[in-house]
Amino acid sequence: MDELNDITEQILYNCDITDAKYAGIYSICNLALRLRDLFKWENKLDPWIEKNPAEVLEWIGNKEKRWEELADKDYININIQGKEYDPFDTKNINAILEPYDLLYGAGYALSLKPTFFLADLEQKKAAHDCNVYFLGRELARDLFTCPAQSVSNHILIRKVSAKAIFWDQIFYITKSGKNALRFALEEYGLNLNDHEILHQHLDRITTNEIETYLYHELGEIKDTVFDHNVWTEIIASFPHSPVELLVRTVKDLLANTSQHGMLNYMITEQRSASLGFYVAFMDSLTKKLFPEILKAFETFTQDQNWECVKKAMAAGYATARRYTESICSFFEEGKQKDNKKWAETALTKHLIEPLCA
Repeated sequence: MDELNDITEQILYNCDITDAKYAGIYSICNLALRLRDLFKWENKLDPWIEKNPAEVLEWIGNKEKRWEELADKDYININIQGKEYDPFDTKNINAILEPYDLLYGAGYALSLKPTFFLADLEQKKAAHDCNVYFLGRELARDLFTCPAQSVSNHILIRKVSAKAIFWDQIFYITKSGKNALRFALEEYGLNLNDHEILHQHLDRITTNEIETYLYHELGEIKDTVFDHNVWTEIIASFPHSPVELLVRTVKDLLANTSQHGMLNYMITEQRSASLGFYVAFMDSLTKKLFPEILKAFETFTQDQNWECVKKAMAAGYATARRYTESICSFFEEGKQKDNKKWAETALTKHLIEPLCA
């Protein structure tokens, strides 16, 4: 137990460092939401619990002081059983931790922010040539969280993060997403306006919907359209920019509309509620790229016929494929010119600005 506490503290130290260095990548609103989420995690609160604002503000003040102290520090190696490991050496660290039902995660998130976590390993299974890890209690984490992520042929499902994110998506649902969310919850026999009942059923809903996250990651792993190395190079060339947002959104759309992805899984298993949640939680850029699913969902709610969803999925995949080809073409031309700024300008003018019109 003492050694686990020590390992956890080392990882938390690196979590604080990455937050100190990269908090500025978030908008004020987004940072506030992430701090709110981190506060609840540190204090072991359910996602819907809201504490006194003064208490939260005091915690944020202490967190910011901590960040100021660490902003110029380097990430430390993780010392386990007297041996030091690079903080990104997940393979060797997990070779030690996994027999103790623990899993360590490290990588790069939005805007290439380093991210770290340590969680209980509840279940491991093989699925579609991948190793899937279902994680429970999180002992260490930073500002960045996601319900699922993949590394090579490993898929990590973070159940605690999924529950928190799922609740926030429901709580902060936009006006345009309310009808789809209402439909999804009614498929569970629940009422959108009865938050007390939603609290009681959130675990059940999250557990059931986690499978869709798995198939998003599977779609990414199986994708052969957007070469992963090229995708990574583009992200590294234009971090924290509209280009990065477009490229990530196109990659997600490819994953979700491919034959291995989330929507095909929903269609095959006829998961009506999952389709409702997908449409309800779509961001504005995805809606611009994939308007077919909005029309298909409207039709689906009337006749429950999956054919219109299948056609929309094919249209979304064709769009994502077309955008991928254009993105890679402009990026390659910029490399040939040895001019990344030219590539960024071309991508913005020909692909991003038309979506904003």
